[in-house]
Amino acid sequence: MRVLVIGSGGREHTLVWKLRQSPRVQKVYCAPGNAGIAQIAQCIDIPVAKIDKLVEFAREHEIGLTVVGPEAPLAAGIVDAFQAEGLPIFGPTRAAAQLEASKAFAKQIMQKYQIPTAHSQTFTDPQEALAYLEQKGAPIVVKADGLAAGKGVVVAQTLAEAKAAVEQIMVQKVFGQAGAKVVIEEFLVGEEVSVLAFTDGETVIPMVSSQDHKAVYDHDQGPNTGGMGAYSPAPVLTPALLEQVEAEILKPTIRGLRQEGIVYQGVLYAGLMITEAGPKVLEYNVRFGDPECQVVLPRLKSDLVEIMLSVLNRKLHEQEIVWYDNHTACVVMASAGYPGDYTTGQEIQGLHEVSALEDTYVFHAGTAKQEEKFVTAGGRVLGVTAWAGTLEAALEKAYNAVKLIKFEGAHYRKDIGQKALKHR
Repeated sequence: MRVLVIGSGGREHTLVWKLRQSPRVQKVYCAPGNAGIAQIAQCIDIPVAKIDKLVEFAREHEIGLTVVGPEAPLAAGIVDAFQAEGLPIFGPTRAAAQLEASKAFAKQIMQKYQIPTAHSQTFTDPQEALAYLEQKGAPIVVKADGLAAGKGVVVAQTLAEAKAAVEQIMVQKVFGQAGAKVVIEEFLVGEEVSVLAFTDGETVIPMVSSQDHKAVYDHDQGPNTGGMGAYSPAPVLTPALLEQVEAEILKPTIRGLRQEGIVYQGVLYAGLMITEAGPKVLEYNVRFGDPECQVVLPRLKSDLVEIMLSVLNRKLHEQEIVWYDNHTACVVMASAGYPGDYTTGQEIQGLHEVSALEDTYVFHAGTAKQEEKFVTAGGRVLGVTAWAGTLEAALEKAYNAVKLIKFEGAHYRKDIGQKALKHR
């Protein structure tokens, strides 16, 4: 079968890499892809926002499965458009994607169906939001309601920071219409963990756990990014806690949506805080996380195509999903200035040397090709990923590979996975 992956980042490179391993796949296309993806798939110059063009491509090329990477096309209704044409596509519909596209909607669902989460209030008036902050004090969390590429959340340690966040989001509109509403919620104390699950709207099967590193600098300092690295599994999520997450969060979310008339099919991502009172939902995403995808999918032993088709056919209950009993680590190398303004066009050296290393793979996020050279073309440039029998060994392999790669202004966190090692 022919497969189409939609998107252009490290997550999409991982999806292409994994889907190609299925014996059912004869060819993979990626729209629009990147320079790394182009080495293993045919990149198609169609932007993710051009849904009608993507539908046309899938129809003309008889695509047997389309897989959507990023959240924006899901929120824009790409799945609905493909389904209307009878084209098989993996991902939630526009109605289901509201779970990520609107934090206010997600909070309503959680409150209605008693899913554990931080106490919150939603505001459309900046003055009312500021008055609420005065009443509550800090630390407190301010979130833009809509999609902001992982950067619309401010964990404010002071009242001044919280007020500045409301000003930037609601008045200055730094995230555009995504900031027409804000959700202000209590600050939760604990350790974060990501649990992704496959679901066909009835059955829910969790994947192996992972932990993302959102802040740009070591020791969780600096502004939030799209993610600076990840590892799997995350020891903070014990088997008993995973059972609790499945019973109290994942299944009730899918069941609650079904009661709202929404059948959720695809990947449900729960970003959780493990608090003293148990796991609580920080946010939902409606797709594979990035860079969580880079550490979760290399651990998948089962055929990803078979799993995705069983989701589309509402037969996920027939699947036994098998995972490798190993550890994975991903270190993101970013451009100078990221997550603020950054430069592009810097030559990347060392990729050929890394390609010779065992159990190591470089997933391209923001790269392009100039003549025969790879150059930087985004804020997050590469996701250097390795796997081994222990987390220490996986981290050592990943960081050894990072040291071989050079581009001007490259920066990365040196403490990926350290929280896991403290659990030993």
